[in-house]
Amino acid sequence: MSDGGRWETRTAEAGDAGERVDRWLSAWTELSRARIKTLVEGGSVRADGDIIRKVTGKVREGVEYAVHVPPPVDDTPLPEDIPLSVLFEDEYLIVIDKPSGMTVHPAQGSRSGTLVNALLHHCADSLSGIGGVMRPGIVHRIDKDTSGVMVVAKTDAAHRGLAAQFADHSMERAYVCLTRGRPNPRTGTIESRLARSTADRKKQAVVRGTLGDMDADIHGRHAITHYETIRGFGQRKNASVGSPVVAELECRLETGRTHQIRVHMAHINCPLLGDPLYGNHRQFLSDNSEVEATVRDAVAAFKRQALHARTLGFVHPVTEEEMAFEAEPPADYKALVAALETLPR
Repeated sequence: MSDGGRWETRTAEAGDAGERVDRWLSAWTELSRARIKTLVEGGSVRADGDIIRKVTGKVREGVEYAVHVPPPVDDTPLPEDIPLSVLFEDEYLIVIDKPSGMTVHPAQGSRSGTLVNALLHHCADSLSGIGGVMRPGIVHRIDKDTSGVMVVAKTDAAHRGLAAQFADHSMERAYVCLTRGRPNPRTGTIESRLARSTADRKKQAVVRGTLGDMDADIHGRHAITHYETIRGFGQRKNASVGSPVVAELECRLETGRTHQIRVHMAHINCPLLGDPLYGNHRQFLSDNSEVEATVRDAVAAFKRQALHARTLGFVHPVTEEEMAFEAEPPADYKALVAALETLPR
């Protein structure tokens, strides 16, 4: 290969035998296992000269393994002329209504078309540098497929002031979402620790034993979600009256952990509609009622988790003015609600 990259080689010893190939290669190349997987799929990893096709294979003693590492690519985000829905802007910060489908900052698999690319064009050089070149101005994030209100810092002073409010949980953050079934009780608080799932690295999970008891385990990060049922849609088959098929909730975050609302709602058996990670859709496939068919058709047309960051309130980090912003759910969310409103009660 003549792309300017380099080959790194190592011969497996007796103590290496039997280890998973990707784990072992990652350890001595200092590349992530995801990067190793990409190189394997591209035919850039060999064992005694033969191309390796599976990362799940086992290391064999005495075999020389070679990894072709491509030259580094300058992935500094570039300005892109992407329209933004601006709710407020001054010389210190900007508040936007992020559309669903837009990633907040560049990452592997989404190097362009992100909110950062749009902000670099809109704000030019006026973004806080605290987050580094990949995350200029980014104080907090919402998931790619979640819509709603975000604040971005344009100066370092604003960044520090906003970050302090996120850290002490004084920000007002309210989301609306649509869930399978209705929580019991209708209004409540979910408190737990959250950590990366041991079964799926893409997911977060409630640490066993910590729901409502923060001293039960020291692992994970403290997470608190306050929820309130707004309304219900339809009536669950063979359930007591007042048991809706779908509920709309308002969730207020006291903390802001990765996937917090999605994980907490799934944990109490009320997963968000359309959630590809935590939706647990299989449990609803056995109900062949007309109501369930309507719900499935509506969700199939939705294409994302039914979650919208509706409200954001904070103290301006420079002027000290009390600020509050609200964004109505986007058209796809409203269309899903309209479909659910046709369900018989």
